[in-house]
Amino acid sequence: MNDKQKQRSREDIPEALRDSPVPPTPTSSSLNPKWMIIGLAGVIMIVLGTLGIMRLVSSLSQTNTVSVEPTPSPSPTPEPETIENILGHLPYEEADPSQLKAITNDGRIKLRKKAADSFLQMQGDARASGIILTAISGFRTVQQQEYLFFEIKRQRNQDTRKRAEVSAPPRYSEHHTGYAIDIGDGKVPATNLSENFEQTPAFRWLENNAAKYSFELSFPRNNIQGISYEPWHWRYVGDTDSLKTFYEAQQLQNRPSSEENTVN
Repeated sequence: MNDKQKQRSREDIPEALRDSPVPPTPTSSSLNPKWMIIGLAGVIMIVLGTLGIMRLVSSLSQTNTVSVEPTPSPSPTPEPETIENILGHLPYEEADPSQLKAITNDGRIKLRKKAADSFLQMQGDARASGIILTAISGFRTVQQQEYLFFEIKRQRNQDTRKRAEVSAPPRYSEHHTGYAIDIGDGKVPATNLSENFEQTPAFRWLENNAAKYSFELSFPRNNIQGISYEPWHWRYVGDTDSLKTFYEAQQLQNRPSSEENTVN
């Protein structure tokens, strides 16, 4: 189209329209950089938000997994401790010699100090009533008990179980503790260390009065340890150590789970 034609064509357009500017076609160069940055930031936030949500879901999933794991079954309750014994006799430690006190004039027979003082008081009170309580045996070492058990067993040609009915094996005698004493009647010595001692005035006095001095019969008839009846054998239970020594051992031996121990 030549210039004249262009001029004529323009003149054909109404003036109101001819003078209105024609809006330019938008190009990429005309986009505002500010909005580009905002848009980019929005995309980044969406991505980060998505990653955060994924991590949260993963964490919750792990937590739920741990919480639904089955609770481990409790460990079985251990069996109650039982104390060893030999033919019904319980083990005892040997008393420290420095804790012993003589109860005879020759110093041969000794007991722990508290037991010794209590026996001497009991002996004096019995004498005031015309009763003679004779101390036959007190503290014994393990070595002394070895002789009493094994050597006399050999001399008498005794069966082991039969011997255990009247004498404890070494390390299993109450005499090791320094709390046990064998008592006789000074007026009827023929009954010493025999069941006939229960027929004496001394035994009857002990039955009625020994508890006042914290002494008790160790092996009464039908005792729980199955030891033969020994009316002459008494033990002191007048302080915490003596109570623990004798009664704790018995409780451990006679728990329901333990087997009954009797001497046949």
